[in-house]
Amino acid sequence: MYIATARQTPSEKKADRGRVAGNVLALGLVSLVTDVSSEMVTAVLPLYFVVALGLSPFQFGLLDGLYSGVTAVVRLLGGHAADRWQRRKAVALAGYGMSAVAKLGFLAAGSSVGALGGVLAVDRTGKGLRTAPRDALISLSSAPDALGRAFGVHRAMDTVGAFLGPLVAIFVLWASLGSYDAVFVTSFCFAVLGVLLLAMLVRDKRSPLPARPRLKALWRGEFRRVVGWASLLGLVTVGDAFLYLLLQQELRLDAVHFPLLALGTAAVYLLLAVPLGRLADRVGRWPVFLAGHVALALAFGLLLTPFVNAFVVLALHGAFYAATDGVLMAAAGPLLPAELRTSGMAVLQTGQALAKLVSSVLFGAMWTFWGVPTALLVSLAALVVVLGGAAVLRPLSS
Repeated sequence: MYIATARQTPSEKKADRGRVAGNVLALGLVSLVTDVSSEMVTAVLPLYFVVALGLSPFQFGLLDGLYSGVTAVVRLLGGHAADRWQRRKAVALAGYGMSAVAKLGFLAAGSSVGALGGVLAVDRTGKGLRTAPRDALISLSSAPDALGRAFGVHRAMDTVGAFLGPLVAIFVLWASLGSYDAVFVTSFCFAVLGVLLLAMLVRDKRSPLPARPRLKALWRGEFRRVVGWASLLGLVTVGDAFLYLLLQQELRLDAVHFPLLALGTAAVYLLLAVPLGRLADRVGRWPVFLAGHVALALAFGLLLTPFVNAFVVLALHGAFYAATDGVLMAAAGPLLPAELRTSGMAVLQTGQALAKLVSSVLFGAMWTFWGVPTALLVSLAALVVVLGGAAVLRPLSS
């Protein structure tokens, strides 16, 4: 892999398709460091809420839904502002900064569910602000026929951070004799470093400034269908935290070893992100995206069997992310005009976020009132039905 920084002629671009833009690598480094911070917290939160604070699965589902869905309006406003003033880097910086400050908020929240919900809202608001501008910068820095590779490289670097985050959390918990506060403080330090790297290394990408970007211009045939089906799939997708909690119950893991579950997912994601990104560029991004959801269905299906293999479940879970996260953004990018790239990605991510909010609340409620087997069966049946529809109707031609 080489860094492409100089302006190239068409023939040079054709000869150097294997290169990845320097801006993509810089954004990957920012995401790597930031993900160490965020995954430290993500790795301990499910156990912290359910075991340390004693929340029911339904209560945790409400908080987890908030964690995923509170950013809906912020994503749209942030994406629109980034396109309106062509300041994608500035909006991303604001988002990364908010998430960094939120890490200290966990210290002040204590055991108050309401306060914790507020801190999560701030953290996810920051994520909502930064994600669309970041992905728009990746898209605008890369050739259209190499977007799968570019997003794959970025997501692989991002996943290095996701891999290291749980390890750092385990070490901090061990060194601090199980102190969650120590995890939050260390997470804050990594988050600040990510903000500084973004400010110093990433270059903004500006399109010709339209008089007034109109979101109606986004609502075209293929893009509209992609948003609809991606959101519908998000609605029937069970969240990561529930998978980890189910495995924790099966394996009887303690607080120190619980983050190893997220580490397993991250390891597989890291190995597959670039190969599946390249595959998506060659065979089509929508088929790879759907194949990722098939892997997720298999992972949760295994949890219904008497012979649960944690390694297989986590491998399938990692494959799901490698086949869907960056691949969907790579699929959406060419459908959007450059001057509205951030707004369009924000619309797509907002649809997914709202769907995941509803999904978390519903699955938490089903777990609490009907039990795990029924909740899993209902969720899997819904996922299979939606996958069938998405495969047959095929909203994206490539």
